[in-house]
Amino acid sequence: MKLVFSKSNLLKSVSIVMKAVPSRTTMPILECILIDASTNTIKFTSNDMELGIETYAEGLVLEKGVIALDAKIFSEIVRRLPDSEVTIETDENLVATITCEKAKFNIPGKSGEDFAYLPLIEKNDCITMSQFTLKEVIRQTIFSIAPNENNKLMTGELFEVKNNFLKVVSLDGHRIAIRKLELKESYPDRKVVVPGKTLNEISKILSGETEDQVQIFFSDNHILFEFDDTKVVSRLIDGEYFRIEQMLSSDYETKVKINKKEFLDCIDRATLLVKEGDKKPIIIHIGDDSMELRIDSAMGSMREDIDIEKSGKDIMIGFNPKFLIDALRVIDDEEITIYLVNPKAPCFIKDEEESYIYLILPVNINAGR
Repeated sequence: MKLVFSKSNLLKSVSIVMKAVPSRTTMPILECILIDASTNTIKFTSNDMELGIETYAEGLVLEKGVIALDAKIFSEIVRRLPDSEVTIETDENLVATITCEKAKFNIPGKSGEDFAYLPLIEKNDCITMSQFTLKEVIRQTIFSIAPNENNKLMTGELFEVKNNFLKVVSLDGHRIAIRKLELKESYPDRKVVVPGKTLNEISKILSGETEDQVQIFFSDNHILFEFDDTKVVSRLIDGEYFRIEQMLSSDYETKVKINKKEFLDCIDRATLLVKEGDKKPIIIHIGDDSMELRIDSAMGSMREDIDIEKSGKDIMIGFNPKFLIDALRVIDDEEITIYLVNPKAPCFIKDEEESYIYLILPVNINAGR
């Protein structure tokens, strides 16, 4: 095999497939990137058996062949090469020679025969959207998934297609994030749970351009994202996702309109007095035309008033400030509406069309006194 690339094209393709190389595995072949130039195109593949990525690399095939190279060492070599033309050659002993200007590396390769190719997904059940939209939807929900695997379903996000809408839901037991968007065409109903790890990695690869499209294909056990010259296949999380409808009550006792940036900046300032790991709530007292935010900790105390538009009852309620910050950071609206019932019921931040809903459970207010 003999291939020629520009350093930038090679690095781009390697960086994409590195996202599905496992850090630990009982199958050493999966610690490799498969370079398949058995035709006139060059395909790079990685697969950790949960997530698999395949991308077409721009380069010249002078001699055809297939080889698997240790992903970590190969990617580090490519990263450190001069910005010039890179040649990769292999011999009959599966040794790869990587040459760039005066630099020359020889690294052992493996036969690609044992490599686990990506599962084949039938392309008959698909939705299409812009890469910008998918990237935004992931950004606006991913922070609410659970970090550990005590409940596997909480480490993923629900993708539900129904009545020409896509609804994406994430939750971790303390909060729920929901994004809803209208699809341009009519699609059959689907309901799947996609691992958070998959979505995180995809959002890093997506261009984020409104003109660039991504196609999403569903099968019983897998989801396939296809965009540009790249395919990302992920195993789905089994199980029935949580029924959140009963938690999404539209009743409220207090409704507040507030400038999002002012609110976010104020909470941000308050957290200066909270050590990491401390569970000090921010206490919010909502009166007629203003909201008082208060925090008391061993490091000091802070009070600040913000002008608001309020309808309904006065209320005093406490929240984990991080949960409020996470939600506010991903809302693009200048003004937001907050709905509250009582100091022990969830608070909702949502827009009128309910294109986004953030539900946050309050904390015991006495903990902050």
